[in-house]
Amino acid sequence: MQSSYQTFPEVRPAVPYGLSLDRGFIAYTADRGGYYDIWLYNLRNRANVQQTNGLGDSFSVPLWSPDSRKIAFVGKNRFLYVISVITGSIACIDQLDEGADFSLNWSSDSKKIAYTKQNHIILYNVMSHRAQKIKQSHSSDVQWFPSGVELLFQAPGVLGISQLFRMRIDGTGKQQITGNTNGPLHDVQLSPDGTFALYTTPGASISIIYTVEISTGNVFEVKGGPLAKNYFPKWSPNSLYIVYSATAYDERRGYYSQIRTVGRRGENDRIWAFSTCFASPVTWSPDGRRIAYLSGCTEQEFANEMRMIDLAYPVSISLIQGVTILSLQWSPSFRIDCSKRTYKNPVYKVQFYYPPHWQKVNDERYQGSDGFLQVSAVSAGENIEEVCRGEAFHQLMPYGSMPRIFKTRIQHQEACFIFPSPDQPAEMMRQAALIVKYPHPVLIQGTTYNYFVLWVDEHHLYKIASTLTFYQTTMRDEESQYT
Repeated sequence: MQSSYQTFPEVRPAVPYGLSLDRGFIAYTADRGGYYDIWLYNLRNRANVQQTNGLGDSFSVPLWSPDSRKIAFVGKNRFLYVISVITGSIACIDQLDEGADFSLNWSSDSKKIAYTKQNHIILYNVMSHRAQKIKQSHSSDVQWFPSGVELLFQAPGVLGISQLFRMRIDGTGKQQITGNTNGPLHDVQLSPDGTFALYTTPGASISIIYTVEISTGNVFEVKGGPLAKNYFPKWSPNSLYIVYSATAYDERRGYYSQIRTVGRRGENDRIWAFSTCFASPVTWSPDGRRIAYLSGCTEQEFANEMRMIDLAYPVSISLIQGVTILSLQWSPSFRIDCSKRTYKNPVYKVQFYYPPHWQKVNDERYQGSDGFLQVSAVSAGENIEEVCRGEAFHQLMPYGSMPRIFKTRIQHQEACFIFPSPDQPAEMMRQAALIVKYPHPVLIQGTTYNYFVLWVDEHHLYKIASTLTFYQTTMRDEESQYT
């Protein structure tokens, strides 16, 4: 497949007419005054705000939580920190081993961080400050699936060759995804929708990007740049594209890097901009329309400039100059919004939080441009496994031909998640489900129900389910409403 080598000019700090910078925050690691720290760049007013004081290191990479309210990073002496962007508080939650894997990953509900330490996968809850450990030798690059009940990670297979695996968060159901026969897999990242993963191999001098389709194991190679040195790949928010840095060389400029995008199956590779650095970290804006990257390297040293390009207005502009910058990440949301809405239904006796921009359709259903929720109840037997299987494998196949069921507990009650298979009908809009046994049977319009059902799009199910609570009612309370 042919790559496009169309190029665009770089311009200095002036912002092109009509290009708004009111587009969230970029967290970055910088060396100002001789110390590495985490900073925030506000694209609305172009202000730089220091988040830490001497806690960072040259390897520190800020990682936003999905709700854009927290930043995790590994800092000086390999301590793992979490910053509350709202309050400015900083919590030190662990210390990693020297030479260990420093990759971190947030759960979709922004409550847990996954990482590896001493041959274990660690799932740390930043709200309860409790950690869960899963024994997994030589694992790295742990990633949460959007469901919140499965993990993706790298580990050696039975022959000792690096592979990708998926596993439930209780350590069961481990499945090998890849059939790699070559070198080690690095920089593993799961796409936001959980359908693809990317990785680089075999190392630093030669680095090729590959993607793998999770459901089939099919692998696609990204042809990449002219020197086979492709670095810092990042998924777009819609999971359809990857941005990455490809090293190139010519006699006039020496080594430099191309800022490129490519489709998730290796198609439509395109150059958008150039960086004077040998390799440049890159990051997407929340809407996938802009890319920020580093430049300003002298003789292959650290970058001293942050730049941005709008894919609809492809002219590179400078955001920050004159300071050593090592890494960057755009906030997942344009605005750090502390607001949340509460869904409270006195009929179904439930309460939970949902995205504030979703609108009411009726008492049982809310929806927005990015998802939906709907509540219901079912009267069935005592065996919740049968109830879950009956819903998942309904004869109309609302979840596709091979839905996945995960047992769990919600508010100390037996429950299950149901996630659709890739062949789910498109009109179901990636509907997933949560079924929870009521603490006490609930009487609704004269009929007794013992299971609550929550239908939500797959991406939001775990986030919403994690906030679910029941009213503390008894059958007598219910009956009084109808007498």
